[in-house]
Amino acid sequence: METYYDPQDLPKFEEITEDASELGKKFFDYYGAVFAEGDLTEREKALIALAVAHTIQCPYCIDAYTQTCLEKGSNLGEMTEAIHVAVAIRGGASLVHGVQMRKIAKKLSM
Repeated sequence: METYYDPQDLPKFEEITEDASELGKKFFDYYGAVFAEGDLTEREKALIALAVAHTIQCPYCIDAYTQTCLEKGSNLGEMTEAIHVAVAIRGGASLVHGVQMRKIAKKLSM
């Protein structure tokens, strides 16, 4: 079955700079700096990226950061826990908007 998502596209990511080379260079320089070792290890940053990838539901990012996490020494338990953290935050963010809904519903019901 053919889908929009094609795993073969991921290695072509850098081609996005072909018609906007200056912007592409700036993005990839920034991207590289963000994921370089700093106060957080590269492994920790990869786990964060994996969790965010699930939150934004980017299959390319999920593939890439699953591989990166494994390469940086994370195990399946750590990776799964990182995803659960993202799910809890996303779920909580959805639920807390219920406070706004309740406030508006009360106001409209008056």
